[in-house]
Amino acid sequence: MSSVTKKLFGWIPKGIPCLLLLSLLFGYLGNQMGAANMLNTIMKTAHDLLLNTCFYLMGICVITGALGKVFVEFGVVSLIEKLLRPLMKPLFNLPGVASLGAVLTFLSDNPAIISLAHDKKFSTYFKKYQFISLTNFGTAFGMGLLVIVFMIGQGYFIEPIVGLVGAMFGCLISTRLMQRAVVKAYPSYATEDVVTETVADTDMEQQSNEGKSTFIRALDALLEGGKSGVDIGLAIIPGVLIISTLVMMLTFGPTGAEGEYTGAAYEGVKLLPWIGEKIDFVFEWLFGFTNPNLIAFPITALGAVGAALSLVPNFISQGWIDGNAIAVFTAIGMCWSGFLSTHTAMLDSLGYRQLISKAILSHTVGGLCAAFAAHWIYVLVMLCF
Repeated sequence: MSSVTKKLFGWIPKGIPCLLLLSLLFGYLGNQMGAANMLNTIMKTAHDLLLNTCFYLMGICVITGALGKVFVEFGVVSLIEKLLRPLMKPLFNLPGVASLGAVLTFLSDNPAIISLAHDKKFSTYFKKYQFISLTNFGTAFGMGLLVIVFMIGQGYFIEPIVGLVGAMFGCLISTRLMQRAVVKAYPSYATEDVVTETVADTDMEQQSNEGKSTFIRALDALLEGGKSGVDIGLAIIPGVLIISTLVMMLTFGPTGAEGEYTGAAYEGVKLLPWIGEKIDFVFEWLFGFTNPNLIAFPITALGAVGAALSLVPNFISQGWIDGNAIAVFTAIGMCWSGFLSTHTAMLDSLGYRQLISKAILSHTVGGLCAAFAAHWIYVLVMLCF
């Protein structure tokens, strides 16, 4: 802060801007809905999201977590990783072992790439600029299995696969942009190795539990994976309740018979649709959105993909969703997967905090490209059938 700025604004206590922002937000909502209706809607919406969305997502997390652990235990992850290795260098400019990070984040969540990156044997394969781009690379696949299974559970099958292809395209853009930005800012990172000391040549693959029967190994993997699923399910509850409640109140309108507010769950002031209508032509051409309300999903996915998924059932009940929207939601939900809430901690953990802004900008572009690709791939697929 400059000396002039300090003189002008230094006397303002730090808490004042926060109070002003909250006062404006809740003052606007309360003025439109009525204070009592606003408070009732907040509580009822959060309660309904907890019971009917969070626990549903937790159930999916437990099942997919158990399945993912079984895949790790019995070598399926290793097999997939070997099959994907040849694609890493030509597509993402990463060593073949990076495919393991894609598989693990797809089966779990963004931070899985960080726990893998802290493995020195894994890190020896990377130059510094490649290593830093793992944050963008891994995030683009975060919670992918959860997103796809959720969309299939809504009755869509081809669309989530199209979204997966779109997410891969977005990942390519984000990773390459991040690598370019890192090399431009720090040219030496293009040739410097992440790990300079010699590391013992150990096998990175998952080792079998000797002395245990196949049944016991499978049972242990199912229970351990299910437990990790519970942890993920609990972790997404705050994002779903806080972010989704706010977004829904800015998306939906009154539910009374004569258009009045009743304090029911999922009422709101329709601010986001109003904004969407002003720039609707942009989203219609880029993403094929047929309803301005649909912009709530990508906005929410910036902070938490679990919260974004909680919007889908209500969109379906309102008749706003079509196959194209599911494909785009899958792509941008996977690619962004709440990166605004994880990128900072991930890069800080790797020791490259100064590159956070570059990572966020690169991944923002990557997510938009993922949604754009999913839309036009879906259009082509529909032309072929």
